[in-house]
Amino acid sequence: MDESVQRLDAFFNPKSVAVIGATKKAGKAGCVIFENLAVNKREGVYTGELYPVNPSEDSLLGFKCYEALSKIPVDEIDLVVIIVPSKAVAAVMEEAVAKKVKAAVIITAGFKEVGNKDLEDQVINIAKKGNIRVLGPNCLGIFYRKSGIDTLFLPEMKTLSTGKTVIATPRPLSGNIAMITQSGAFGSAALDYLTGREMGVSKFVSFGNKSDVSESDILNYLFHDDETKVILVYLEDVKGGRDFIEIAKKVTLKKPVVVIKSGRSSAGALAAASHTGAIAGSDKVYDAAFTQCGVIRARSMDEFFDFGKALAMQPPAIGRNMGVLTDAGGPGVMTVDELETQGLTAEHFKPETAEKFEQLKKEGKILAIAATHNPVDLTGSVTDDQFIVSVDIMFEDKNIDGIILLGLHHMPGLQEKYIEGTVTVARKYDKPIVVVDIGETEMALYTRSRFDRLGVPSFGSPEAAARAMKALVWYGEYLTKNDGIDAYLDNYKKNAEVKL
Repeated sequence: MDESVQRLDAFFNPKSVAVIGATKKAGKAGCVIFENLAVNKREGVYTGELYPVNPSEDSLLGFKCYEALSKIPVDEIDLVVIIVPSKAVAAVMEEAVAKKVKAAVIITAGFKEVGNKDLEDQVINIAKKGNIRVLGPNCLGIFYRKSGIDTLFLPEMKTLSTGKTVIATPRPLSGNIAMITQSGAFGSAALDYLTGREMGVSKFVSFGNKSDVSESDILNYLFHDDETKVILVYLEDVKGGRDFIEIAKKVTLKKPVVVIKSGRSSAGALAAASHTGAIAGSDKVYDAAFTQCGVIRARSMDEFFDFGKALAMQPPAIGRNMGVLTDAGGPGVMTVDELETQGLTAEHFKPETAEKFEQLKKEGKILAIAATHNPVDLTGSVTDDQFIVSVDIMFEDKNIDGIILLGLHHMPGLQEKYIEGTVTVARKYDKPIVVVDIGETEMALYTRSRFDRLGVPSFGSPEAAARAMKALVWYGEYLTKNDGIDAYLDNYKKNAEVKL
């Protein structure tokens, strides 16, 4: 790990943290952030030293409070979190230089995004003098569950007017998806979404104005992070296009990177400029750059999360021909339609595969009326065993590059045995499988959740599944074109350890 990466590690694994602007005033950012860290310290998650800084307080939550950063009786501090008015930030950074601080998260807004670029430049020039890496300003900062670093000023719980306490900004469990975002609001929404869908997060980074640490820096850090398998990125602009392309080319051969890039329209570009001071640039240029360096671009929030989910759970596809297995004719046809829309195919099986299905019919293991030429429709009389044996046969077909399974739970003979059964079969092959169960009541939610927990991405519609499969196809084509597919699959096999 090179020095630049080690320097960034102070954001995620600091041995000491000072919160400048910590307060006991409820509802204030300094109160929420310090409480996040204090609770994690008490629970033994954060194991470093914690120092609140506020000249108006003697102590906070049982921790001695210091008048200024310079008054903390240690020679060095790894990380400072700054939540003071913008005009006071430069003075704090001067103290940080004297304290040999390694990294600073500047939560405070009121800089470039509102036209105050000179003040932002002043702060960064001070930071450079002390070799301090800066995240922000105008950001949420870091959430890393394993080390207990949580600089999100958004409270996890809120109390309604009825007196009921509800989860407002959840902190997801640890997982293998990293989320980096230029927008704090989008980032908090993403945490909510990922938590609700039971998708864990390795690292979360909100960098706001990107005055110093940029998306390229974080991509390079995550390239070396064994906990991260897929990287999701929300961008309004790219800082240092050539550096981004060079780093992304390296990262995407090892880990998929999915980007949702806003500011595509002229009105959106203006909004981005007032939000984080971003200069959005030509959307066609971004498209070309993302394609060149292997970044997968999502066009909507649904695609963004669906792509990330599929890429985190399944191997890439080596070709474009998909097998479709269903217990409901209509949704099966819808799936084939969407596959074609996405530039994929669902061509008929090889002759030997067709013969295997005919043999199953003769043996009474599937119904004689089942359609078995791709898509395979096992009809409403489907059973768990029929799904399991059919998936195995389809995976064996060398013309099939991946499978979309539509296991609509409504059929009377279908229970839940097929979930574990199909997952066990799928693990024998280096081909992806995605699952659809349509519905929003208990059985549908249970089925999708169970598949997800076992490492098979599930979706609520044929269209979502087909789009997710397209991401797996695109990434497989990119790796193959750049001679990276064998190494990626070898690494995938080593890390595929989800228990039944």
